[in-house]
Amino acid sequence: MTTFMVTRCITRLIRAGRGPFRDISAGGQHVHHVVPGVVLMVIGGFGAVAAGTESWAAAVTAGVFGIGAGLVLDEFALILYLHDVYWTEQGRRSVEAVVLTAALAGMLLTGFSPFGVNHSGPEEQLVRLNLITTVLANLLFVVVSLGKGKYVLGVVGVLIPPVALVGALRLARPDSLWARLFYRSRPRLRARAERRARRHDERWDGVGRRLSNMLAGPPDDER
Repeated sequence: MTTFMVTRCITRLIRAGRGPFRDISAGGQHVHHVVPGVVLMVIGGFGAVAAGTESWAAAVTAGVFGIGAGLVLDEFALILYLHDVYWTEQGRRSVEAVVLTAALAGMLLTGFSPFGVNHSGPEEQLVRLNLITTVLANLLFVVVSLGKGKYVLGVVGVLIPPVALVGALRLARPDSLWARLFYRSRPRLRARAERRARRHDERWDGVGRRLSNMLAGPPDDER
């Protein structure tokens, strides 16, 4: 998250023409910061494997990998759309990816364990079938949530199963894969999904847009 914030500050300064920072080019080709991000992730990943788990080198390589991941996630939209959408509406996907990643990392760092395994006693841990059933059921709920366009609920549901269950039970967004497959011949259900999505967007889009603009800067069409 720190890398993301620092990177966004620098790119906003470059965009405004302030400070000593400038875009990097090589042979007339603009070099996006996803490139050094990938290089740092490769160095950090292989370095961590070579360093083992209990050494100062492991901590350094973990930091290198984290910095690289921050640079890559900041240009997640570039990877997704395969062209430069950094300062457009589509570029907001990068902010969403960083926020979700930070939320998941925060839960893991605070000791949260998926599927409630950390609350199982020795006897319960021996019953592997129950654990496997729980994991597979939660995975199904996560997949359904993502298919219904409930991306936040699906991702958070990886670590908090009830959240994935809520996403799986709710109506799909009308532009989702689930709606295209199952609502096409059910116009009433599709109309309900459109009304609910419209109400949701009217309530929360403004909040999300202001937060996104605060973190990443407004897209070109809003400047």
